[in-house]
Amino acid sequence: MPEKLLFDNNISHRIVPRIEDIFPGSTHVMTEDLDEASDMEVWSFAKINRFTIVSKDSDFNDLSIFYGHPPKVIWIRIGNCRVGDIESLLRSHYDTIKRFLSDPEAAILEL
Repeated sequence: MPEKLLFDNNISHRIVPRIEDIFPGSTHVMTEDLDEASDMEVWSFAKINRFTIVSKDSDFNDLSIFYGHPPKVIWIRIGNCRVGDIESLLRSHYDTIKRFLSDPEAAILEL
């Protein structure tokens, strides 16, 4: 069960150290030199390295519907916000995220 999160470019890289205590091993596309990569390259990286993609973009939702999972996708649907808002969202939905990550049938979680 991958519990590592891979954050897309539309979420600040500053989120990673803020959630390390609950999702250790998480990273950001910028850290992995994928900030200029296509969505398919990010998708492949996440699949190979057992990450769950976290994005505010519907593109990964679409890829999940087309290709299935893994990787799983957490689709953040709160629009423009601060890093602290995303941290609060992830923390407040921690139990839901853990259930999602452990469910072999679930592919997409909208928050």
